[in-house]
Amino acid sequence: MAKRTTTRSVQQKPAHRHGKGRCVAILKKLSAYIDDELPGTLCEELRKHLGACPNCEEFVASLRQTVALCQHQPAPALSQAERARMRNDILRAARPR
Repeated sequence: MAKRTTTRSVQQKPAHRHGKGRCVAILKKLSAYIDDELPGTLCEELRKHLGACPNCEEFVASLRQTVALCQHQPAPALSQAERARMRNDILRAARPR
C-alpha cells in the first residue's frame, strides 16, 4: 500500500530579529513564565518573542520537560555546604560573559 502524502500550508515564522541580549533577558524570565508567575503583559511579550525565536522556543520546551521530570523525583537530601556550593555554582554559571 502506497503512503499518501498530503500537502499542508506551512506557516513561516517571522525572521529572528532579536539581539543576543534580548534572548538573554527573556531566558532570565522563563522559569517564572513557565510557573505562570508573570503579569499578563509580560507573558504576551514573552509569547511574541518565543514565536519569533526558534532558539528560545526550543529552550522553553527543554525547560518544561526538565521541570516535568524533576516533579516526579524525590528531592535529594543536601547538606548546608552542598546547598551553598550548588547555589554558588549556579550563580557563577548565570553571570553575563
